[in-house]
Amino acid sequence: MPEHIIRPSGNYRKLLSYQKTEVIYEMTYHFAHRFLAKGDRTIDQMVQAARSGKQNIIEGCAASATSSKTELKLVNVAKASLQELLEDYIDYLRTRGHRQWEEGSIEYETMRRLGREHNDAPYFLALCQTRGADVIANMAIILIHQADYLLHRQLERLEADFVKNGGFSERMMRVRKQERGY
Repeated sequence: MPEHIIRPSGNYRKLLSYQKTEVIYEMTYHFAHRFLAKGDRTIDQMVQAARSGKQNIIEGCAASATSSKTELKLVNVAKASLQELLEDYIDYLRTRGHRQWEEGSIEYETMRRLGREHNDAPYFLALCQTRGADVIANMAIILIHQADYLLHRQLERLEADFVKNGGFSERMMRVRKQERGY
């Protein structure tokens, strides 16, 4: 079967990294509009960082058909945006004198388990309705760490695929050579 130049784009909605970032975006939107003062620039910054995490995965998947480089770059931008958001949540807890959950604490481990078991925003938004700002910020921090891990693994997989199969230009050259009988 002849090789195709243009790869099929992946279904980003099936990616765990995308699902996790969708939850983070919706939680952040809820958090920022509920707990930050109206007019605070942090609202827009946090929501945009969360949105960028999600949207760059979508754009990277779309670009994957013809550009491994762009896909890698955009997935990395998603990762970087989530790091920015992580710092906003940590700053929120610190500047208001709230405790950040420590690894190994009951709260931390419970949330890690919930984050592994659920990737649907409605589940977490229902929890947010009955929790305070410090709890939601801690929940988001753990979800961001999980998304960061998933994006790291995704980048490793994309890198390995590029090393093994090459990029768009290399596929074009192989197809031209096959067509000419080289």
